[in-house]
Amino acid sequence: MSSAQSGNSAYGRKKFKRSPSHFTDRITADGADGWPVEAGRYRLVVSRACPWASRALISRRLLGLEAALSLAVVDPLQDDRSWRFTLDPGGRDPVLGIRYLSEAYDARETGYPGGVSVPAIVDVPSGRLVTNDYLQITLDLATEWTALHREGAPDLYPEALRDEIDEVIEGVYHDVNNGVYRAGFATDQQEYESAYRDVFRRLDWLSERLAGRRYLVGDTITEADIRLFTTLVRFDPVYHGHFKCNRSKLTEDPVLWAYARDLYQTPGFGDTVDFDHIKRHYYQVHTGINPTAIVPAGPDLSGWLTPHHRDQLGGRPFGDGTPPGPPPEAEHIPPAGRP
Repeated sequence: MSSAQSGNSAYGRKKFKRSPSHFTDRITADGADGWPVEAGRYRLVVSRACPWASRALISRRLLGLEAALSLAVVDPLQDDRSWRFTLDPGGRDPVLGIRYLSEAYDARETGYPGGVSVPAIVDVPSGRLVTNDYLQITLDLATEWTALHREGAPDLYPEALRDEIDEVIEGVYHDVNNGVYRAGFATDQQEYESAYRDVFRRLDWLSERLAGRRYLVGDTITEADIRLFTTLVRFDPVYHGHFKCNRSKLTEDPVLWAYARDLYQTPGFGDTVDFDHIKRHYYQVHTGINPTAIVPAGPDLSGWLTPHHRDQLGGRPFGDGTPPGPPPEAEHIPPAGRP
């Protein structure tokens, strides 16, 4: 059996531990790591199924970096070489000319033994991977790429609020973003229940925090909201059942459900979400915990477009800025992937 296939079938049979990013070079305004910010030089590779990659997608949209940082979307299903460009004509990325993201990893480090992950940023001229540091990529898009931001772009990581944002996202990362995976891939009852308790303890804390405020930190959308949203939007379609995080659904928490709908209906959030990719990836790739690969028909997604009334709490989604325009035509989500 191939390494990728055996890895997928091993979920739920070996203790889950998220690997740190191996390639942590940064693309910065001063080019300190050898990778200066430059329009058109880099390509962002994402899976619309992956919550970590979706954070980069949202940040890119909100900041108006579509023209400066091109986008490649991989197939939500993987084969023995992991992420592949089978959605593109001829099965090759039209810019990088490769069939598998692993080719960009190999160009960076021959024989790299680790996993091939998204989001990834690739240097187009050389075809080499620059970074797969999912925790740092969005922060750098917000702070290092400012010369290429659209007019009216929001400040997603305001300096005066960074300590509070960092504190909030640390808890969200451990208990929610990563907590659902620790529960879903647990190998024994104690491990599962510990993660389960972390998930819902933090969700209860978040619900209480958001009951009287529109956004997690300050009165505008920040990095903290982006990081929480990408887990919440996947909660009922996959985490509640597939990962056994089933104390309650997102739709059963009035505060978090309204908060998630508010963000989903904000330009830059819902227009990056592809529920078809999300469901097919989790249920058909994680064969260790779903050996039949059957994809559930539900849940009903129409509720995402219902009124949320969160605007009554005040707040200014984009601060002194403006909403992003419509996504490029090539990046529209097919109707099957949307409510």
